[in-house]
Amino acid sequence: MPSHARPVRRPAARGPLSAHVLAVLEGAHGPAPQIPRSPDPDDLHLALHLCYELHYGGLPGVPDDLEWDPHLIAFRRVLERWFEADLFDRVGPPVPSQDVRAALPELIRHDDGPSLSSWMVEHGTLTAMREFVVHRSSYQLKEADPHSFAIPRLPRAAKAGLVSIQAGEYGVEHPDHVMHSELFARTMRDLGLDDRPNAYLDQLPATTLANGNLVSMFGLNRRWRGALVGHLSVFEMTSVEPMGRYSAALERMGASPVARRFYDVHVMADAVHEVVAVEEMAGPLADEEPELAGDILFGARAVIASEGAFAQHLLDAFAEGRSSLLEPVAA
Repeated sequence: MPSHARPVRRPAARGPLSAHVLAVLEGAHGPAPQIPRSPDPDDLHLALHLCYELHYGGLPGVPDDLEWDPHLIAFRRVLERWFEADLFDRVGPPVPSQDVRAALPELIRHDDGPSLSSWMVEHGTLTAMREFVVHRSSYQLKEADPHSFAIPRLPRAAKAGLVSIQAGEYGVEHPDHVMHSELFARTMRDLGLDDRPNAYLDQLPATTLANGNLVSMFGLNRRWRGALVGHLSVFEMTSVEPMGRYSAALERMGASPVARRFYDVHVMADAVHEVVAVEEMAGPLADEEPELAGDILFGARAVIASEGAFAQHLLDAFAEGRSSLLEPVAA
């Protein structure tokens, strides 16, 4: 039986929040639990991830009409408010700003977070690389989809810039029109990993789930459309060198060109996309809707902080000789 034909089992709950969402998905509509003053990040981000998955490919055995279940949406909004408050504590709330074109490169230039790609190309093992790919699978297997929610929500010029970037992500620039998400699935298969969506959900820690939840929260809430544009801009502006390093690391490890293709394609595509992101998307959005300039930069700060926490988590685990996942990946 091919891997995509095998059902993915439901994840185990990590606390009262995720247990409640799982219960609703199974047809039980009991009262929502109170959010603790300091909720367990693993519990909160698994609960949010499950809510958000209903807006993508869905979850096995869950009816499609639960996507807009009023009880679940209300609970998701409570979880999002906590997530937003945590982001405000870490990177500050949106503040008025006008010069987005100048500010975005400055934010990236002053980012002093750890470089996971540099460590991987110099010291990484195949085991570490496989773990990294498992972490990234929660986003890369649906790459571009969260950002596409912004298409109907942007004014003309910014919309055109976003669509230009998204067309490349969905394979228009590839000779065989292969989507980047499918290239990532091929990387997974070539490394002996399961490419089914959510196959590794029980193994993904909060730092990984938070990365995916960040872009989903921005994408699924129109009020965060500016933050979503800032998020995508940072993705495109910081992709070329790291993707090249990951490809080089895989080559050093003896991986095939199939495993490296996902990273090689991004080196080529994102060299163009990083210019489009600022000059044809973020900049025009700030011109057309100046009140969103602060949100654009908030989204940029948020993804820089979230990616930094993710990289630090993996590097700490690798330095201590332990798995960066909740459970190691089978060899």
